[in-house]
Amino acid sequence: MSQPWANPDPPATVMFAECVLRGRRFVPARFCAPLAGYTHSAFRRLVTELGGCGALWTEMLDGPQILSESFAASPWLRGDPQTGNLFFQLMVRPRDPLDRILNRLGEHGVNAVDLNLACSAPAIRAQAAGSALFENLSDLRAAIGEARRLWPGILTAKIRLGRRSPDWQSHFAERLHALEDAGVDAVILHPRFFQDKFKRRAQLELLPWAASLTRLPLIANGDLNGPEHVLALAEALRPAIAVMLGRMAVARPWIFAAWDHPVDVDPAKVWGKLYQYVIEDFPPAVARRRIQMFTKYFAANFAFGHRFYVAVSNAPSLEAIRSHADEFFARGPALLAHPSLALL
Repeated sequence: MSQPWANPDPPATVMFAECVLRGRRFVPARFCAPLAGYTHSAFRRLVTELGGCGALWTEMLDGPQILSESFAASPWLRGDPQTGNLFFQLMVRPRDPLDRILNRLGEHGVNAVDLNLACSAPAIRAQAAGSALFENLSDLRAAIGEARRLWPGILTAKIRLGRRSPDWQSHFAERLHALEDAGVDAVILHPRFFQDKFKRRAQLELLPWAASLTRLPLIANGDLNGPEHVLALAEALRPAIAVMLGRMAVARPWIFAAWDHPVDVDPAKVWGKLYQYVIEDFPPAVARRRIQMFTKYFAANFAFGHRFYVAVSNAPSLEAIRSHADEFFARGPALLAHPSLALL
């Protein structure tokens, strides 16, 4: 059932209309965040078709695996990097062969790379990557310095606030200065501590303070859920050059298209496209899991969407998932005004 999605008052549409990074203009300056398991090629294709997104990020990529992955076949690498609107996010370890990794990206037309210095997953930290690399100042300086020396294109870094401790502000400032000294083009700031994961809210009110520490452009990320929310946080977000939406973009892939003007949304068609693109890009067993993961967020759009998600999560096959979806959407479920992602 097609339903209108209302746009905000006009002032919100002016915010983050565009930005420039390393001479490249991004219109609008509203980006889709990287999310492990979600921002694969099928999802990026869907968001691109819906429109309104200034740039998308891949899932976090293991650098050495890029050396053997097929850019034509891999659902993590597939896309159109030549547009400049696809950032390849790398998990970097201190001794990774950055020269070979970045050279291969360049050979395939990639011109925007993001270093993940924020991930706090134990498996990532155990490899001295993600937030663990951010904590180790000497390794951090070496890695980002080498990346900047080797990479002529756009280079950004995604960070959190660091580890919660009495002197976290000085530690954060020191690492922000290291990124500035290395010459990255922008920092994506998700203002949570490593230990927080998603249990505490993002402290977006800290953005002006963080901006006062550096000349680097900042991209705001964390709990942002659309134009009305951005407008409500206008003062805190003023120092940012762009905003980045993650979980809400998964729940509502049309959020960027509906930012500036109303759009007619047919949720059945949106879900159906994602289903089709996933089965085209992944082998069946993996496709089933990816569709189930997506449906967990998408189901939050509906009053009784949890029943839809439970049915899909218990479905033994792709055909069973499709059948549950057809049955659910045939009822014409109404979209909620504001889906809750608090428990997801």
